Amino acid sequence: MGVGPVVAGEGPEVPGTPGASPKRARGRTGVLVAVAAVLGVVAGVCAGYLVQADREPTGLPPLSQPVLPQAKGEAPEPLPADQDRRVRTDGDLRKLLIKKPRGAQEPDWPMGNDGWMELAEFAGYYEESGDVFGGLVMDGFRRAAVTGWSGNDHNVEIRLIQFRQEETLAAAETVDNSQYWADDEDDTDSWLVPGTGEGRVYVHHSPDPESGYEPVYGAEAHIWRGDIAVEIWVYGDKPVPKKMIMDLAERQMERL
Repeated sequence: MGVGPVVAGEGPEVPGTPGASPKRARGRTGVLVAVAAVLGVVAGVCAGYLVQADREPTGLPPLSQPVLPQAKGEAPEPLPADQDRRVRTDGDLRKLLIKKPRGAQEPDWPMGNDGWMELAEFAGYYEESGDVFGGLVMDGFRRAAVTGWSGNDHNVEIRLIQFRQEETLAAAETVDNSQYWADDEDDTDSWLVPGTGEGRVYVHHSPDPESGYEPVYGAEAHIWRGDIAVEIWVYGDKPVPKKMIMDLAERQMERL
């Protein structure tokens, strides 16, 4: 049986096939609708521009803020130099060290130059002096003042280490580190120094023997105030009394 001619734009019908439907040729109606929509948007934008152009310009708020009236009353007087701690600590740091007791002798060990201790010398007291030197530079080491003396039974050395403290509280961190190692020694007792927050003194009851030397007893204090870390060291061939190291710590902190 022959098949009739196929009309252009249409596919052949397949009877009995569910969902089958003839193809439809695309007309011009969709194009006209799309063009009309674009023209409508353009017309809306133009109308909005014309409406805005006919309006009066709106003034912008001023950039400057109103001047607030100052409170009445006199400005507080600056602290006198003897009460302004900043004035004291920015001056000659050596003057804040406690004085040598009467009858005390000059120390027979190297201890700075004219009361000042250079960064390299201070770092040299530690085993890992190179690492300590770099750490002090990073912490903003500013300067260190030192004093000391020899007595009948004990030698004393006191250091005031000042930091710039531009980024960290280096004085407090230095004291925390020193306290950790002091407390880590065996047979050691410690006590808080009154009025200093977390400042402490340490007494080591067992001597520290070294080959070729007599056994040495020791005590130490580590305290901070503001930008200054305080170190006090006492050594001797006899045990160091708690009263001795505590008295040194309290007297030194009174000067700060």
